[in-house]
Amino acid sequence: MFDHLGEIALYSFAVIAGIQICYYLFIFSRVAFYSRKFEQDQPPAEKFSVIICAKDEELNLQRNLPGVLQQRYHHHLTPDYEVIVVNDNSEDDSRYYLQSIEPGYPHYRTIEIKQPAKFIPGKKFPLSMGLRGAAHENVLLTDADCKPASTYWLSLMSQGFTENKEIVLGYGAYHKKPGFLNKVIRYETFFSALQHLSFAMSGMAYMGVGRNLAYKRELFYRHKGFTSHQHLAGGDDDLFVNTAANRKNVGVVIHKKAFTYSEPKTSWNSWFRQKTRHMTTGKHYRFFHKMVLGLFSLTHFLFYPAFIFTLFFPAPLLWYSLGIFGGKLLIQTIINFCAMRKLDERDLFKYAWFMDIFMLLYYVVFTPALLIKSKNRW
Repeated sequence: MFDHLGEIALYSFAVIAGIQICYYLFIFSRVAFYSRKFEQDQPPAEKFSVIICAKDEELNLQRNLPGVLQQRYHHHLTPDYEVIVVNDNSEDDSRYYLQSIEPGYPHYRTIEIKQPAKFIPGKKFPLSMGLRGAAHENVLLTDADCKPASTYWLSLMSQGFTENKEIVLGYGAYHKKPGFLNKVIRYETFFSALQHLSFAMSGMAYMGVGRNLAYKRELFYRHKGFTSHQHLAGGDDDLFVNTAANRKNVGVVIHKKAFTYSEPKTSWNSWFRQKTRHMTTGKHYRFFHKMVLGLFSLTHFLFYPAFIFTLFFPAPLLWYSLGIFGGKLLIQTIINFCAMRKLDERDLFKYAWFMDIFMLLYYVVFTPALLIKSKNRW
């Protein structure tokens, strides 16, 4: 009876580990071994509209907007892009700052929204106004609290529109700060990017991040904008991509100079509220996406408990279990290391194993958020 139970435990652990290995080898390896050459000073192929929605973001706009306005994307001295800031009912002095910089940047303008949109929570209405007012077909989105990694951000992201691509996903990172919370935030961001960027390159794009996301305006109107989920506060980025993406129309740009960087939360409570708000949109993904993401999360959650359970059985079952455990961790370690190099998160590598175990607590804490009703706020 004991031997039979041990065999069941070992086979179960082997299946769980095998599923995890398949995800790392066939999906996540796409980010780890991503290889594409980009030309920093490539002449603009098409004109762009960069759209930023802001609500009470005066300080962030002062810090980050100049980096967006000073992109190297022009023929001779004429910028081939425009920057639109949609000021959504701000109660601070954003309007005065935005007006004060207009004379210095002819390719920049603002759209003032002075009345809240009824029954359309979050930033979907201001973003829709920005898209409606954009002069160009290609749009690149970011947030007021985001700073481009370089003056080549727009040029590099624009090169993702190849081979009939209509959506381009970039990496939205967080600034490196001291403290454990910063490492947790950045690891979770890396882990999320490893998944959604890899799935996109596998023809299964299920989300994008509004801190660094580009798409065609025609695609937005073809899918009737945010109509299918306009009642939700979130989803202006991930749910739109989930709706509009197909196997062939999504491109990915991974280049250190094409990242954006945001200020991370500084308290556990504020980060918890942010992640809970983000998680509430996941239940609206396509059924197939929920299945493949759920399978990965479930096997990830069960991997360590299943391994610990096999340790109570004698050899040779114990040695088989140790071999499976070591093989899976070796594959995961190699892919994580390479992916962290690609996404410029190498300093997190020494914490990777601990963070992988810590993700079990992450699942316990945040999975219930899938059952929470989205709140009507940014």
